Amino acid sequence: MKVTAIIPDELVKEAQNLSNAKNITDAMIIALNSYVSLEKLKAMGETINKRPLQFKYTAQEIRDLNRL
Repeated sequence: MKVTAIIPDELVKEAQNLSNAKNITDAMIIALNSYVSLEKLKAMGETINKRPLQFKYTAQEIRDLNRL
């Protein structure tokens, strides 16, 4: 997809340097992928906070089962 965007030169250069991207397009792809991944992780964290994982056995019970 072609996009025209007004982005400060320094921000683009910094993103390109930090991502070790060959060109601006690669830098923007890396930056957008990182942003999307981060937001998905945040959403998953919120979901886990609302409904924490529950385990059927305690750690000690699992150790005891493994020793059988």
